[in-house]
Amino acid sequence: MRTGVIAKKVGMTRLFQEDGRHVPVTVLALEDCQVTAHRTAERDGYSALQVGSGEAKSKNVAKPQREAFGKAEVGLKMKVAEFRLDSDEGLLPVGARISADHFIAGQMVDVTGHTQGKGFAGAMKRWGFGGLRATHGVSISHRSHGSTGNRQDPGRVFKGKKMAGHMGDRQRTQQNLEIVRTDAERGLLFVRGSVPGSKNSWMLVRDSVKIKNADLPFPGVMYRNQDEFASEEAQPGLIESAAEQEVGTQVDAEQQAKLLAEQEAGAESAVTKQNAEDAPNNDVPEADSKES
Repeated sequence: MRTGVIAKKVGMTRLFQEDGRHVPVTVLALEDCQVTAHRTAERDGYSALQVGSGEAKSKNVAKPQREAFGKAEVGLKMKVAEFRLDSDEGLLPVGARISADHFIAGQMVDVTGHTQGKGFAGAMKRWGFGGLRATHGVSISHRSHGSTGNRQDPGRVFKGKKMAGHMGDRQRTQQNLEIVRTDAERGLLFVRGSVPGSKNSWMLVRDSVKIKNADLPFPGVMYRNQDEFASEEAQPGLIESAAEQEVGTQVDAEQQAKLLAEQEAGAESAVTKQNAEDAPNNDVPEADSKES
């Protein structure tokens, strides 16, 4: 099992395929994602990798965390998370920056985030209740949830009763999402479909646990070793909607000669056709002049 990464949700867009079909994707950005600490089986009883992402101000970081970041010789991180590993073989060096090429196009990942918060919501919006009647017999309680308890026995409201309350802002994991494309230079991941959370929220991206992916770089791809895992299949027939069209603007000498020959051939055929059309018209006046 490899480590995951911490990414920030930028938003959604779409990528166009060569046949014109579009694929909706979510753009996730790796903002200086670094390894901040190790958890080893010998010392801690389990193997894990602590990863930090983002840049935080000193006043917003507790003193123990500042000392830990200073010991690891990394900057102050806004978000920190641990990723469990099967063994210590999956550990990356402390301070290493994880590249977007850690994931490959076509593999499946699991994305964990906090859903969008909706605030205090009623029973109809939160749980889909039908509400009370809209006319007869109901007075200013059309959207209430109705009775909440039974009789003297049990004389209480059961735990877990569906009632009005805080809605959203729950941690959820979307499984088996496809990595459509990666951009190591800008540190971007393009994931097919939607992920839980609002814009600028943090996401934990891991390899899928249900669908195993083969030939993944192990233990991971860092900026210091990304040349070893570089691949030329970065574009699986998809083009970003905001990107410039990849059309060659340079025309070599051979292509110029070919285009010039086609233009000259087209011009000669047009002149020949025009002369053929004008020839009968030129003979008619001469015949008329003879008869006169």
